[in-house]
Amino acid sequence: MTIKDPDSQDTAAPVSTADEPQSPVSRSYIFWLMLASFGASMAMMVPLSYGIAVRIAELAPGHEEVLGYITGTAQVIYLVLSPMIGIWSDRTRSRFGRRSPFIFLGVVIGLAGLVVMGLAPNLLIVGAGWVLGMSGWSIAGAAIQNIQADKLPERQRGKVSALTGLMTQIAPVLGIGVAYAVSSSTLLVFVVPGVIGAVLLALLPLIKPEGSSRELPVGTRVTVRELVAGYGFNIRKYPDFAWNWLGRFVFFIGLYFNTTFGTFFYAQRLDLEVRDVAGVVATIGMLGVVAAAGGALLGGFLSDKLQRRRLFVMISALLFVAGALTEATNWSLAQLIIGAVLMQLAIAVFATVDQAIIFAIIPERAETGRYMAIVAFAQKIPSAVAPLIASVVITIGAVADVKNYTLLYLTGAVFALVGGLIVFLKVKAVR
Repeated sequence: MTIKDPDSQDTAAPVSTADEPQSPVSRSYIFWLMLASFGASMAMMVPLSYGIAVRIAELAPGHEEVLGYITGTAQVIYLVLSPMIGIWSDRTRSRFGRRSPFIFLGVVIGLAGLVVMGLAPNLLIVGAGWVLGMSGWSIAGAAIQNIQADKLPERQRGKVSALTGLMTQIAPVLGIGVAYAVSSSTLLVFVVPGVIGAVLLALLPLIKPEGSSRELPVGTRVTVRELVAGYGFNIRKYPDFAWNWLGRFVFFIGLYFNTTFGTFFYAQRLDLEVRDVAGVVATIGMLGVVAAAGGALLGGFLSDKLQRRRLFVMISALLFVAGALTEATNWSLAQLIIGAVLMQLAIAVFATVDQAIIFAIIPERAETGRYMAIVAFAQKIPSAVAPLIASVVITIGAVADVKNYTLLYLTGAVFALVGGLIVFLKVKAVR
């Protein structure tokens, strides 16, 4: 085995689809992966965690449950498209590679959606814009994930997952700070973070070209039957992949229960206007970034060193429960910060370590894009379903405009714990 020079361009040879990657990627390549992950997260999460709430407050004040309908609908639509996009990516043959064209495609669609949302005269158009925006940034983000699955050897998966995961934690916090700085213009709240994200995404394939995929086998033409089959996999043949999928699915149900309505939650608990809560969210987020950084790096590096992944998944679930209970039962800023920090720590550890598990148990590497799209189901279905269910949960026992966020956060804690237990107890191929 030849070890690459740490400063190599990582682009000398065409991509391989069949073998487990062995050669480590360079430090500079990891750096650009980190920036691309940062960009994708900023462009996606600023509208989701702040921008859409601002538009709802402007166009339909007092109807915060609409947030769940908008985000849930967009997720359902992308959910239907994602396996087709994964198969399309796997079969793409171009001098730019299989994944890079989808980074650029996602950037164009994502930016168009943000402009539509910023200019929308009503919530129907806001929802249509988010379908475009979320689909675009999801396509670009999936391409980054596929590149990592294609290139990273086992000994780098925890570390690189930690570093890119850290970027996805930091980006929304800084992005909301950027949005707050331009909050006098609704359009700029959407466009400025989106443009920053687009530039950082585009730099990866421009500075670190993926390499041609023209020399790869072309394969057969995609049929309707194959597309339908692309939405599933053989559970009996790949039980570890199946159990990890289920555990991830359940954990993310809990996560989206407790994060989707964050802007409205803090506004209610701290008695602030929705537009004014951005500063509080950014402050809480910045403190959470420290915890997220520690969680991602500690979980990723330690799980690589100890070769123990599932233990860290269980620890993350317990931390999430502690944070959710703290948030659910308190109203003061100091206590809400403690809960938020614990939840940020938990999410960072889970995202880092479970991603390393996924890279290790992909059933067929020639179809990495398709299987990563199936993995994405475990996150996208909850992000579509959980906000819709949460929109109902917060109305249970609600008095006037005071929604029942206590029940919502407690329910989310239960789901997160069950998800962690499934991965810890049932995934056997990874320690």
